[in-house]
Parts: sequence; C-alpha cells; structure tokens
Amino acid sequence: MARLAADLATGPALGALAACAAGGAIAASLRIPLPWMVGPLLAMAGLKLAGVHLVAPRLAREGGQLIIATALGLYFTPLVARETLGQWWVLLLAAAFSTALGYAGGWILWRFGGVDRTTALFASIPGGATEMAVLGERFGGKPDRVAVAQSLRILLVVVIIPAALTLSGAHGTDAVEPAERIWSYEGLAMQFACAAAGGVLFQWLRVGNPWMLGPLAATIALTATGFGFSAVPPPLSAAGQVLLGCALGSRFEREFLRSAPRFAAVVVLSVVLGIATAAAFGSALAWAADLSMPTMILAAAPGGIAEMAITAKVLQLGVPLVTAAHVVRVIVLVTTSAPLFRMLRAAKRSARA
Repeated sequence: MARLAADLATGPALGALAACAAGGAIAASLRIPLPWMVGPLLAMAGLKLAGVHLVAPRLAREGGQLIIATALGLYFTPLVARETLGQWWVLLLAAAFSTALGYAGGWILWRFGGVDRTTALFASIPGGATEMAVLGERFGGKPDRVAVAQSLRILLVVVIIPAALTLSGAHGTDAVEPAERIWSYEGLAMQFACAAAGGVLFQWLRVGNPWMLGPLAATIALTATGFGFSAVPPPLSAAGQVLLGCALGSRFEREFLRSAPRFAAVVVLSVVLGIATAAAFGSALAWAADLSMPTMILAAAPGGIAEMAITAKVLQLGVPLVTAAHVVRVIVLVTTSAPLFRMLRAAKRSARA
C-alpha cells in the first residue's frame, strides 16, 4: 500500500488516472459499449502514442483484476457452478480452438510481419500477455514485440466485440444474477480479504495471471459452497475497469510503432482475422451445444478473462460460462505453450537432420 500511495503522489500517475476517469466518463456519456474499460484504455493509449508522459500506477493492473475477479466470482452459485461444469467438453473445445488460432496467427505474423518464428508465435497465442512475453524471451524471442502485440490484441478485441454484439442487439438474454445483491462495508472487506488471499496464494505458487485467477478461484469457492459476504457495488466495479484499462493502455509506446509499423499492421490484420474466425467457431459451437450464440462468441473470442467476462456481465450474456471458458483457455495455453513449442522445435530439427 505504501508503494501505491507513493506512486499516486507523482504527477504522471495522477495524470493517467485523471485521463482514464475522464475517458470512461466520456465513453459512458456517448453510450459506448463497455465504457469504463474501453474509454480509459483508448484515452491512455492515445495519450501515450501522442508522446504524453503518463504512467499507470503500480498495482493498477492487480487492483483492477482483484475487483473484477471478485465481482465475477459471485455469479457462481451452487446451481450455476454445476451447470457450468456440465459443459466441460465445450470449455475444452474452446481452449483447443484458441491454441490452433494462436498458431495460425503466429504463421501469419512470421510470414508477413518480419519477425522470427518464436516472436511471432508467442505474440499470437491468446494467453496472458505477461506470461507470453516471458515465454517468448525464454525461447529467444523479442519480449517487447510480444508484449505490444498482445496489448494490440486486447485493445482490438475490447473495442470490436462489445460494439459488434451491442449493434447486433445481443443484450439481456441471461437471467443469472450474482449470489450477493446487497453490499456493506464490513462484508465487502471480508469478501476482498478472501479474494486477496487467493491472489497472494497463487502468486506464491507462481501461477500465471495470479491476481485474476487467485481472487476468482477464492470467490468461486466461497460462492459455490453457499458462502458470501457482500455484493460489489457498481461504482467499485467501474473503478476496477478504469484501473485495468489504464494498465492496458500504458503498454503502448510511440517509439515502438515508429520502429516497427509493418509488424504492428500485420498484428492488427491477424487479430481481426482471428476475431472473425472465433466468431464463426463460437456460432458453430453454440449450435452444436444448443447454447446462446452471443454467449459462445464471447467464450471463443481471443480476449482476456476480465475483458470478455465484463462484456458478458454488461450485456447479460452467460457470465459464468464465458468466465469459465476463458479461465480454462488461459490455463491450457499457459501450461501447454512451452512444452508444445519444445516438441515442435525438436520435431523440426529432427526433420532437418
């Protein structure tokens, strides 16, 4: 907390929060879908690309994830948790599709983006941005390009998919409500204490994306077993989205786009193609499983857990199923990307020998 308070006392961090809050308010007034995440993300990214010296406060990403994960975990009532587990084959198919989509995007990026295969692959796999950058560097790729490509992916998915679903009229079809609807200061403190304990545990265990998966796991465990302390009030949920949008937007640097315009252009192309392919796959999976098509489009989308689950929450489109699908996707991709990459690289070397 001392680090966060000290960071907030600096001009660039305060300026970033002010700009992001203003961006969220403007987006909300314009009725832009997902305003409190899209507005701050675009505001921060735009100012950074314009050369304005802003920095996201330290722990902004973790704080935003903690709030959002806690709010999402409250949807997993005992009945909903059982129903979601009953769709296990849908979740695994969606994760397998994401793996294939990542490798297809990696081929496009390697073929046309002017980067090596390793960088192209880890820049395209729709797993956690930080985890993919670390893996890319471990195997000899360029972590800066991986990180920016992953950030561009999140930006495009967050801007395109909520807008497309809203324009299509996909709203209000999900009757699932969070387990807790009333909030109190004492209950909220207990709820966040449990969620934060999950984050600390997952970080200690070195689990990827610990401040999303840890609080989510802790809150789901409580909710699914019938325990709950408090709802998360809407203003606090919006604040979490602002923090996350600020952190995501801070990854964009003016110098990078100047130095690698071809790479950035091909990333945009591959992501747009990936979004269209994921929408087609999600529609087919919805038909096969007799599920809501908009819900499965969100479940198959190459976005982050928080961004897609918040979209589902705002549009009332199968929050538990979308959240579970993206959790399974991230777990599968983070745990299998390195072994699969080693296996493919060894097979390629054997074929050359």
